[in-house]
Amino acid sequence: MDRYLPRIADRELAAHMRVMGAVLIEGPKACGKTATASQVAKTTIRFDEDETARSLLALDPDSLFAGTPPILFDEWQVEPAIWNRVRRQVDDRARPGEFILTGSATPRDNTTRHSGAGRFAYMRMRPMSLFESGHSTGSVSLAALLAGERQGGDGTGLGYDELLRRIVIGGWPSLLGKDEPDARSWLRSYLRQVIEVDIPSLGHRRNPRNLQRLLASLARNTGQAVKLAQLARDVGGDAGPIANETLYGYMDALVRLGLADDSEAWRPHMRSRTRLRTAPVRYLVDPSLGLAALDVGSADLRADPRAAGFQFEALAVRDLRIHTQLLDGVISTWRDANGNEIDAILTLRDGTWAAFEVKLNPREVDTAAASLLRCAARIDTARHGPPSALGVITSTGHAGQRSDGVHVVPIATLGP
Repeated sequence: MDRYLPRIADRELAAHMRVMGAVLIEGPKACGKTATASQVAKTTIRFDEDETARSLLALDPDSLFAGTPPILFDEWQVEPAIWNRVRRQVDDRARPGEFILTGSATPRDNTTRHSGAGRFAYMRMRPMSLFESGHSTGSVSLAALLAGERQGGDGTGLGYDELLRRIVIGGWPSLLGKDEPDARSWLRSYLRQVIEVDIPSLGHRRNPRNLQRLLASLARNTGQAVKLAQLARDVGGDAGPIANETLYGYMDALVRLGLADDSEAWRPHMRSRTRLRTAPVRYLVDPSLGLAALDVGSADLRADPRAAGFQFEALAVRDLRIHTQLLDGVISTWRDANGNEIDAILTLRDGTWAAFEVKLNPREVDTAAASLLRCAARIDTARHGPPSALGVITSTGHAGQRSDGVHVVPIATLGP
């Protein structure tokens, strides 16, 4: 059995299980949901492969709850009726930490599934961050940055070529220790499963060529606020844009499978009347998926620095999302009509916020820092509060705080 590498989600799961009767973990297939839940569960029922368990849900549902808790119901969406059964058990037992549900697709809401409010905690899992996979030292703690602490560390341990390989291979636990050719083969098979099985299983008519083109378009437009009309044109190709209804269905399927991970627009109070852009910025849950759809490897990225920069941004935003979730925060983006933008805005529930620019080339740190300071000056801090941190995430070098207050964070130093 492969050794389990600790995940940031372990801490979040433990916190939820101390207070809630059940925890629902959602995320894309193969991101590690079952492995993480299995570290805690005493009884495991796998609905995707256990035909007996599926039969018992109709014939003798109480027997599914006879095991030692916490009970893990893996791939619960295969048998959505288990939801109401778990909900009732939570009410009857009135104890925290009794059940974990994991799912790689989110079923549509329906009138027969009751609210989980007060019974379920919800968790999102993604592929591993560089810190989790052992490719970042974590010497720059995101939580410490938000607390105003100066952070340092050497980020030169992850060389440029290896960084590009990490973007191509991604953070999938199954690919730990695999070389790039094997990883790319695995990712092609993963996408084939998504296109030919997973999306059709959600009720969408299968058109492999259109789905492949959609994933490729999302990859080419990663980190951009591309509109759905442009995606429809990309997918339709020479035949013209696909129907809006079809595109909406495909995008909904990517969301329900945990594969789309867009950044919504941040809307702060502004000092001026400059109009803010409200379109989401497009990302896939891991940049490796888009590169697989494009059939792009590290050598291709090395030959195209501009494309490498966008994919590096996607990697950095992925890691920021993972670390921010532990702080009960979200990542957004900020863009105005004058072309000013910030790649990632971190916002916590208490109103704390921080801003990060992402630059693959360390020589662009000065420009990025100036942009951060300029954009932060446009925020009405009297109403919104000052930023807890401003930072530039880059590919290599040494971490530290500049004289202008902006933190420099090599990606191989970033941690929770």
